[in-house]
Amino acid sequence: MSNPFFDHPILNSPYERPSRHWELDDSGQPTQKILESRRRAEFITPIPKPKKQKRAAGHQQEMHYEDDSGISTAQQQYDPTSIINEVRGHVDTWRQLPHPGQWQVTPETARLLQHWRHHPFNGIRPFFCQVEAAETAIWLTEVAPHTKPGKRIIEHLSLANRDANPELMRLALKLATGAGKTTVMAMLIAWQTINAVRRPGSKNFTRGFLICAPGLTIKDRLRVLQPNDPDSYYRERELVPGDMLEEMGRAKIVITNYHAFKLRERLELSRGGRQLLQGRTGDKPSTLETEGQMLQRVMPDLMGIKNILVINDEAHHCYRAKPQDSDDEALKGDDRKEAEKNNEA
Repeated sequence: MSNPFFDHPILNSPYERPSRHWELDDSGQPTQKILESRRRAEFITPIPKPKKQKRAAGHQQEMHYEDDSGISTAQQQYDPTSIINEVRGHVDTWRQLPHPGQWQVTPETARLLQHWRHHPFNGIRPFFCQVEAAETAIWLTEVAPHTKPGKRIIEHLSLANRDANPELMRLALKLATGAGKTTVMAMLIAWQTINAVRRPGSKNFTRGFLICAPGLTIKDRLRVLQPNDPDSYYRERELVPGDMLEEMGRAKIVITNYHAFKLRERLELSRGGRQLLQGRTGDKPSTLETEGQMLQRVMPDLMGIKNILVINDEAHHCYRAKPQDSDDEALKGDDRKEAEKNNEA
């Protein structure tokens, strides 16, 4: 029996904006019907709480509405309509503007966008999803602050960050497995570096980058983000125009693993030596490095740079505590050492 979905699952070119998708029913199964539109992003996300304001006496309590899924509470509201769709719409409209002068970006950014979209690459050209990810970061940074809808989205993201991780502004770019996240990181680093070098007074750009990887193997793969690497993506994959490659040499990029941030012992002491130093007072000797010393050890090349862009690669693999996996017991040699270090991180 013919099954159109499994016979022809791919409907779109990887180099063009998706324009068709297979319809799925409520259980996620294909209905065998093709819809002539891009599939909407569907996530249930927490609604950021508004900024606290002083309430006057007799102030009416805010009304909370139940969502269709029934998971919202008075303490936390959830929105089944993802803000991603709204951002996509704004980026789509912005992308279609015909003249670079209408893009509201720097000339350097406009040059990179034209290069990524239209350059006749000798090898594999960037996929649409890769360019769109870079475009989204660019739109949020250079364009959104100057538009009313953009300001509202930035405010939403700011409040969401305040609820999730106060004093740390983070954005997530989610791409499918195999989409090429390393290429996206290279595009973002190029965009930031070239603008920072040519516009040293701008607060929007930096040439300092801290790349955090979850494992030793991934860290080694990310060396292609270094401009001086023999297989550097900026040159080998033609992600940067030839006349802009010199600026990439000004980038300061530190690639490390999460476990490197664990405070280390500055002084190795035996149990007896530690007890001796503890003495009569009972105060334990402070032998751990400080956070400042840890930063100096992990990222010395970035210490003199005011603004740093931190990129968490494979961030969905990072947890506060990783439970012991039974498979780790079977590992040997270097594989076991890597697993133990990842567990410790």
